[in-house]
Amino acid sequence: MLKTYMAKSLLEQLPEIVANGRKQAEKILEGIESRQRIGLQTREVVLPARDTKAKDWINSQNKASQREVFAPGQASLVDNTQSLLGAAPESTTWTNRLIYGDNLMAMSALLAGDENTPSLRGKVDLIYIDPPFDSKADYRTKVTLPGLEIEQKPTVIEQFAYSDTWSDGTASYLAMITPRLVLMRELLADTGSIYVHLDWHVSHYVKLVMDEVFGRGSYVNEIVWQRFGAHNDGKKFGVVTDTLFLYSKSAKYQYEQQFTPYTDEYVRERFTMSDKDGRKFYPNVITGKGAGPVRTFRGVEKMPPAGRHWTYVQSTIDQLEIENRIYYSKEGTPFLKQYLDEYPGRPVQNLWADIFMTKSGSELLGYATQKPEKLLERIIKSSSKENDLVLDFFGGSGTTAAVAEKLNRRWITTDLGKPSCMIMRKRLIDQEAKPFLYQAIGDYQVEAAKATLGRDFRIGDLSQIVLSLFGALPLPADSNPQRNLGQIAGIASGSGRGSKTLVLADSPNKLTGMATLKKAIAQRDNLMGGWDRVVVLGWNFEPSIGETITALNDSRLEVLVIPPDLMDRLKKKGGIDKLRGQVRFSSLQYLTIEPIKVKTEDTQDLLTIQLDNYVLLSPEAINLDDANRQALQQVANKEPLALIEYWAVDPDYDGKVFRSVWQDYRGNTANDADVLRVVTKAEVTTPTKATRKVCVRVVDVFGFEAEVVTTVGAA
Repeated sequence: MLKTYMAKSLLEQLPEIVANGRKQAEKILEGIESRQRIGLQTREVVLPARDTKAKDWINSQNKASQREVFAPGQASLVDNTQSLLGAAPESTTWTNRLIYGDNLMAMSALLAGDENTPSLRGKVDLIYIDPPFDSKADYRTKVTLPGLEIEQKPTVIEQFAYSDTWSDGTASYLAMITPRLVLMRELLADTGSIYVHLDWHVSHYVKLVMDEVFGRGSYVNEIVWQRFGAHNDGKKFGVVTDTLFLYSKSAKYQYEQQFTPYTDEYVRERFTMSDKDGRKFYPNVITGKGAGPVRTFRGVEKMPPAGRHWTYVQSTIDQLEIENRIYYSKEGTPFLKQYLDEYPGRPVQNLWADIFMTKSGSELLGYATQKPEKLLERIIKSSSKENDLVLDFFGGSGTTAAVAEKLNRRWITTDLGKPSCMIMRKRLIDQEAKPFLYQAIGDYQVEAAKATLGRDFRIGDLSQIVLSLFGALPLPADSNPQRNLGQIAGIASGSGRGSKTLVLADSPNKLTGMATLKKAIAQRDNLMGGWDRVVVLGWNFEPSIGETITALNDSRLEVLVIPPDLMDRLKKKGGIDKLRGQVRFSSLQYLTIEPIKVKTEDTQDLLTIQLDNYVLLSPEAINLDDANRQALQQVANKEPLALIEYWAVDPDYDGKVFRSVWQDYRGNTANDADVLRVVTKAEVTTPTKATRKVCVRVVDVFGFEAEVVTTVGAA
């Protein structure tokens, strides 16, 4: 349970909050050395190649990807997935990452590394975060479908994460941010720095926490960003600014001075002098504070003004005289000629009033907290160089990743929200980013169970909870060694015999698929004399699960989804008894496609893939009110493919990692003008093969995935 801070003032609570945050971070750091450390699952290798009208786009995209990512002589990107997954930060095959899930778990995984990816501890050059800082904010998502607009509340996982953040007000927020800041410091290189973007709600308290975590000596700047020109806030001064705190890992942090162009008015007022050749300059003083010796100018010794000294030594003054760089006033006072053409502009100070919020144009994505690219461009240019690694743990609309990509930086971004991850993926594909990985926390439910049941829990404990909430009684121990089987007795039929249902609760650290379903069917037919039917309850599913169920064609088999927020709800409610009767186990979503057509020309196969139907996850599992749920059901019945937000094709699926070499998504108008629908046909050109596995994956407007894998041969 989240520790409650209520009795003391915030300043009195702060030492305890920081101490507890450090302890939480230390436990995570200890855990990364164990075999039970958190890992990342690669859900998709994205080779940006959105559907366009161009004829030979797929080959040109692959060639471009190969040039951008691989060193000369390496295999093509599609053939080098393992190299992508196993790239070290210094490697030429580093691949950027978009990670879905809790950023604390993502940090733990990045610090730990695995057999494929080395730890990033001490390897990160720049971190920018823009955490939520308004407890009254409305984070509902508007989903526009053909003919209607519906409002989706955050998923329950997102709601609990956010409500925990604010359950005890600012104290809870500080308890959330402290361990994350500790882990971010561990990720930073000695030359690295971090920008934390806040506003008036919590900035002054977070400053104190950062002083404790990074050290007061590591404070570099408080940057005030004027995001609006004016704001009407009633009976007070309009609030038009945010605050960014810049801290360094050490005194060796890198920093590159940025400039803003001179305005015409500034040039007219400041650069008032000109040489004979018309070269404009400003006469700048060449004295500094503190007394100093005499210097010789044009053969005449001159004393500096009282209490000041000449800035340059005599040899430098002599050289400046030779170069005609010294200007003398009517009184004979020397000044340095500061030429207009030698300066890129005025050095940027800590008040940024020249960058405003994005309100229109192609950059605007409709994301509530989206920040302008110019803001991130200034930050990234100031505190990193090309090929440096930039991280953002509150990815939002993906501005950090998008700008890092444009500036040739390596990047990792994470977010807990599925809508956010969808927006980021589409944004990066749209700007034709280099190939990147879409990853998720490997054992999210296991980690959530540890937080709720204790770190010593067993999978069987979790299975028993699931069975109980489903209304099943556990089978006897001798028939149920893994404690994942239960039974439900039905009402007696006319023959006097009640129906018997076997229930299997699958493990959260595996994907439920063909092997599990076959095992469940065998247990139904043979265990304890046999059963009338079997229900399989799963946490995570192989994306092709719908195809698997269709292939089995077993009317006495039912597969249902365990609510992904179950552990969070248990934690929030305080126990299983308070959840009884409130948990719904939903049916699966699935995708069907028409038979794939193959046309062979020379050494190339042209694959034509046509979507057929998409069946949405039970609408009651989606966080909507009744009116929005009914409206959604009407669209699902009338035009099911309109629910698809994004779909992609892997024409050579290896059964392990999905590598998308073709994508389309709502809002992509490169092939048609319909922003509310995807195209339903893909044409993919690829080298000829006698047989191949083609994988088609869709993501709907709510972030749910479905997949079809088909084996095809050349015509």
